[in-house]
Amino acid sequence: MCGIFGLYSSQTSVDLKAFERSVSLIRHRGPDDEGYLLAQTRGGPVVHCGGQETDRHMAVQNIRDYEGSYFNLALGFRRLAILDLSPLGHQPMSWADERYWIVFNGEIYNYLELRDELIALGEQFRSSSDTEVLLAAYARWGAGALSKMIGMFAFCIYDREERSLFLARDYFGIKPLLYSFENGRFVFGSELKALLPFLSEKNINPPALHAYLRYGLTDSNEDTLVAGVHHLLPGHWMKVQLDEGFGFQMAPYWQIETRTRSDISFADAAEELRRLFLRNIQIHLRSDVPVGVALSGGVDSSSIIMSMRHWIGERVPIHSISYIDPHPIIGEEKWVDIVAAASGAETHKTRASADDLEQDIDHLMISQDEPFGSTSIYAQHRVFRLAREAGVVVMLDGQGADEMLAGYRPYFSVRAASLFRQWQLLEGFRFLGTIFRRSEESRLRILSRTGSWLIPPQLHQAARSLIGEEFYPDWMNQSWFDQAGVRPKALTNYVQDREALKALLLQAVTQISLPMLLRYEDRNSMAASIESRVPFLTPDLANFVFSLPESYILSKDAETKSVFRQAMRGLVPDVVLDRRDKIGFATPDGEWMLKSQKWVDGVLYGEKAHQIPALQLKTVHQNWEAIKRGERPFGLEVWRWVNLIRWGDLMQISF
Repeated sequence: MCGIFGLYSSQTSVDLKAFERSVSLIRHRGPDDEGYLLAQTRGGPVVHCGGQETDRHMAVQNIRDYEGSYFNLALGFRRLAILDLSPLGHQPMSWADERYWIVFNGEIYNYLELRDELIALGEQFRSSSDTEVLLAAYARWGAGALSKMIGMFAFCIYDREERSLFLARDYFGIKPLLYSFENGRFVFGSELKALLPFLSEKNINPPALHAYLRYGLTDSNEDTLVAGVHHLLPGHWMKVQLDEGFGFQMAPYWQIETRTRSDISFADAAEELRRLFLRNIQIHLRSDVPVGVALSGGVDSSSIIMSMRHWIGERVPIHSISYIDPHPIIGEEKWVDIVAAASGAETHKTRASADDLEQDIDHLMISQDEPFGSTSIYAQHRVFRLAREAGVVVMLDGQGADEMLAGYRPYFSVRAASLFRQWQLLEGFRFLGTIFRRSEESRLRILSRTGSWLIPPQLHQAARSLIGEEFYPDWMNQSWFDQAGVRPKALTNYVQDREALKALLLQAVTQISLPMLLRYEDRNSMAASIESRVPFLTPDLANFVFSLPESYILSKDAETKSVFRQAMRGLVPDVVLDRRDKIGFATPDGEWMLKSQKWVDGVLYGEKAHQIPALQLKTVHQNWEAIKRGERPFGLEVWRWVNLIRWGDLMQISF
């Protein structure tokens, strides 16, 4: 797990001082080592400099020795050593007589199997690292190597013979890869903050701003909140030709298969899902440093820790790291203790207060790169910080399970719509009755939400108004967005599929929910120099889940993750598998904001707030004052206002 950064200039030499500063901005992603590659792409020399962090002064001096020399390509690397801790794992790494050079962030979990396959084909290896396996695989199979890998990855390979850069991002976008083309330069890296110094202007991106302010949505497509900076999409590769014309190709190499199979029983599906999940846990445990788990006490994290115990036996210690909130409704300490006792884990717990958040908020915002949806991200931030303090370097987390297996209550209405679309009318009404009994939402809202998946698309705006989901609430400046050419979209896209639930789950995995959750995960873990692994997110497991009938995922009695709960029977305590509530690392957003009124006032009434025309600032102030007086309920839009304004100030973004 590492940080990568690269810069190519088609017309001028790379500014090595600025380049080195950007690499230093992602030092937290790799505190163990650093390395640089400097090249003249038109047939000139390649210089490989840098070294172990114990010799950092010499490493930095080496790159500075070349200031004033002409290089139009520079690759930078920060290493968090996980596999092959020796200097043989140093990057940038070369292959094939230095034709290929790589900077790589991530892990290839099946690298041992790929290594054996490549050795059988005649390849020879110098190290025991997955990086060398990845590089050898690309040299032999090109882009075809990507579909052979199980892992999380973002990498760039410089091909000296072709004079090209090949960049790729893993299937789900677990690892970040951002890029920008501007003024004859191509720049890419692991984090936005490293790219910003190379932009001529740091302007807000209006469509992305609308999605964030209205829905708290980020990372849903190739755009970031900064104009001109893009994500390489998950499951995609890009090849950049190093010439003045900046020719480049971009293509997907994988997408989830969604065709439903009818030849598998519920019991057989549970058995196969158990096999796939246990295999995932087994290969995600490959590490040369201690491995722990982020434990919330829910079904997903409990399944991970109990599966870890299944593989490593009783004598090997397991560290669990948990966030504990004292609030009786959202606190999960009871469940954490039950699972920790069942797994024999050494438990570490962290707590937080409004004062803690206020003290850490600027660091958290800078770490995250872009605004985020709620203060629950801070709970996760505390978990990874505590893990590092406990000496745990690799953590396993349950991201992706809720999105693939319908872990959230809003999916209930979509499942009801699916039943009606399939003309299973009696089952549909029975399912609605179950939702009415178990949901805290009003029946009108449940019916409106269900109906929105049944009515023609041209009536959607009226349906959204009925349930309070207009495109522009009173605190947003619609005229500013109109002038910026923004065409607002609903949070979810209407789907024509008869299986509406699976269609919406696919949107959650690829657009709505999972991409931003993975960004939170990556930035929070790397801020603490922790590698976070997500064993639910492998192509074979995802393809299998999406091949199952909807009733296996969300049962007729509204049991979420039904087939997975069955798969974990006998491994995870029944009392956990039978839970119907869904909490996770929740935090009391409203309580914290109200306790930090002075700080919130300073942001909402500050100079930067008055520089953001997208907000109707007078209405923002009126709404906030009403909330403070108890005349208006707290809503997460308050956090989005504060987060956006403070982030814009810290990152010096122009609105």
